[in-house]
Amino acid sequence: MLTTPARYEIATLSIRLGTAAKAIAGIETYVKDPDAKGHLLGCWMSEVGDLNQILVLRGFADDAELAVERRRALATTNPFHCGEAINTMTLESYAPFDWMPPVEMGKFGSIYEIRTYRLKHGGVQPTSDAWQTAMVERGKISPLTVAMVALDGAPRFTHIWPYRDLNHRAEARGESVRMGIWPPKGGPDWLTGEMRSTLALPTAISPLA
Repeated sequence: MLTTPARYEIATLSIRLGTAAKAIAGIETYVKDPDAKGHLLGCWMSEVGDLNQILVLRGFADDAELAVERRRALATTNPFHCGEAINTMTLESYAPFDWMPPVEMGKFGSIYEIRTYRLKHGGVQPTSDAWQTAMVERGKISPLTVAMVALDGAPRFTHIWPYRDLNHRAEARGESVRMGIWPPKGGPDWLTGEMRSTLALPTAISPLA
């Protein structure tokens, strides 16, 4: 039974050329393993940004469940059952902004944007507050999959958006700016200006498609 996630993880797997199909098959068996914790929410292949990357989003009930699964990944020479395909692996832990509902799975778009902003000191709560206010109207233009703050590494937050295609992305972003509802009022004040974005395509095993 799928529990409401209190924690999320993004695993970024940089893979060798020509190994995508094998890696995705391995990921599917890995997350379905009887010892696996958490639930697969999304699995994407990068299309724009750093290439040859698979991004795996999973949800966990709490810190303890995430910690058990993290240890499972770090203790093996065959993480995600595709160790031979992986050049590098990054595991990032997140908590959703406190107003975010659980990630809703389903078919929402042919392309997803995974976007990360570096935060200034003390920027988590004012950023969350600004986004909560702005999303009342911004969410009517296009849906937000999740916005979440990192629990490890540099202060930052990541947000994931589905779009029908690149034209839809441009239209939604342009309309929200023209309407004056985006970016969130006061939100950019807490950003360092360091940011990155990946546009990625859902794989065949992705519940978010």
